[in-house]
Amino acid sequence: MNFQVTRVLANLAALAALGACNIQANQVLLGEPALVQSHELAPPGAAPGTCWGKDVTPAIIETVTDRILIQPAEVLDDGTVIAEPIYKLETRQTIVQERRELWFETPCEDQLTPDFVASVQRALAARGLYRGAVTGEMDARTRRAIRQFQAPQGIDSGILSLAAARKMGLVAVERTPEE
Repeated sequence: MNFQVTRVLANLAALAALGACNIQANQVLLGEPALVQSHELAPPGAAPGTCWGKDVTPAIIETVTDRILIQPAEVLDDGTVIAEPIYKLETRQTIVQERRELWFETPCEDQLTPDFVASVQRALAARGLYRGAVTGEMDARTRRAIRQFQAPQGIDSGILSLAAARKMGLVAVERTPEE
């Protein structure tokens, strides 16, 4: 069997197994988690009635193995090695990048109507990020496009931020008193 056929069969077997777990196939194929919407508790100092999402970047830990000399080699004056050096291996873990939590304001659930989500899909499609049908559903393909849109602003999440919705022109920008 050639590689392409084997790969297709493996994907079909995986989808059949996932069907038993009641997970949507497009979520698995597109690499987005099954989470559709998450409004975390608000961060300290958040205004009442606002909705928030949280992006957590796990710490990056590196395992380092050092070779430590315990006893040097015994060498005669003519260069003959009488005894090999003795080393011990010491393994330790170091944090390369600390865990990071980023809170961001999101549109509240009552705003995420099918019409609003359809507008998000059209806005993402106009930017070349969304290539699906305009369904009005916050599915894996939509969340992946949201993640691609928000990543340059430092939010690596499929949950739509209020800033991204404003940047797409879907939510009114609040005016400050001096405007």
